Amino acid sequence: MPQWFAFFLVFVGGGMGSMARYAVGLLIWPVQGRFPWATFAANGLACLLLGYWMGLHTGGSLNEQRRLLLTTGFCGGFSTFSTFTAESFKIWQEGRQLEAFAYVAGSLLVCLVCLFLGLKVSSEW
Repeated sequence: MPQWFAFFLVFVGGGMGSMARYAVGLLIWPVQGRFPWATFAANGLACLLLGYWMGLHTGGSLNEQRRLLLTTGFCGGFSTFSTFTAESFKIWQEGRQLEAFAYVAGSLLVCLVCLFLGLKVSSEW
């Protein structure tokens, strides 16, 4: 498969995933309340889909092109949390529990700090 085609598949899948994420937000927004249910639902659904498609790929039922379209593309556009969860799970399955914990806790901490810094910088400019 040419590299440009791989990029194209990820691009198309990512666009579809982003549109699906927006649709989830529109559907849940009227009943969301103060808890971010739309994001919570999108992240959970993305992880469910990623797990399903990873299983199909591992079992040989999903070729590389469809894997790129659906997992890297669609799930990546729908939620990067799904990829983070899959990577954390892989590290855990490999018996590197301390590293998995450090990755999860470190990612959460770094992302919260980066969000705070970004907010701080934008408010000062």
